[in-house]
Amino acid sequence: MKTSLDHLPHQRRRELERVVEIIHEEFERAHVLATSSLRKKGRILKIVLFGSYARGGWVDEPHTPGGYQSDYDLLIIVSHKKLTDVEYWYPADDRLIREPTIKPLVNFIVHSLEEVNAALSEGQYFFSDIKTDGVLLYDLPGHHLADYKPLDPVDAHKVAKGHVKQWFKSATEFVQGYEDALTRGNLNKAAFDLHQTVEHLYTALLTVLTNYRPNSHNIKFLRSLTEDLDQRLVDAWPRVHRRDRAAFELLREAYVKARYSEHYEITKEQLEWLGVCADRLRALTDEICNEHLASLKKASEKS
Repeated sequence: MKTSLDHLPHQRRRELERVVEIIHEEFERAHVLATSSLRKKGRILKIVLFGSYARGGWVDEPHTPGGYQSDYDLLIIVSHKKLTDVEYWYPADDRLIREPTIKPLVNFIVHSLEEVNAALSEGQYFFSDIKTDGVLLYDLPGHHLADYKPLDPVDAHKVAKGHVKQWFKSATEFVQGYEDALTRGNLNKAAFDLHQTVEHLYTALLTVLTNYRPNSHNIKFLRSLTEDLDQRLVDAWPRVHRRDRAAFELLREAYVKARYSEHYEITKEQLEWLGVCADRLRALTDEICNEHLASLKKASEKS
């Protein structure tokens, strides 16, 4: 795996150094509070930068009409599955969001070494791409990644078709729930169902294109992962104007706040605008998934 960040500007290299420092600091703080012996003995084994900043195709144009800036995407590999719980990493996530010296948004996924190696052995090419294109930011010696064993082309096509069927069906059901709730004036229910529509469309994209589904309901993170895979998806969400970014943020918050917070508020106009964006996302998802399925089918027919 690569270890050099020489392809990045000095500012980005310094930011990533700070990211690694914060992750380690918050991990150590979590250790102090841990009650499980496995957590107390746990270690971070690797921190890997993947995505556009690792490959060299990042976009850094937040002040242009497109208003787009690539996020930092990290894979954190730990010594035990108990250390992958989302709650364990909230402090690190929160601190990275608030850190003034780091400009791009930082997203990370956490898996145990056992999980990553099992995924590589079972043909999950999401992790294969990370192993091939990722940059190792931190490495505790003595812990190796397994070799990637690709799926048979016939199996790859079958698996991808199953993902499309599963996630498009659930997205369609949530769209219907959103439209019904919006008609009845139940805006919080409409917001939650629209959030689930978007989450499931992004999940369809990720599972079809990479055979991987992250354990996250954060649609901003899922958006970042999928847009890195296909830049056409950027067009689904206008983000030049503050009102557009604010509406998307309300949708991101809807998974929890629309159900449980008495202070959550979203307007019908915002929901209608978000619904139009979700329709664009659905059309793009359908197009991209069908292209990929056709490619897999062609490969399976040749095998």
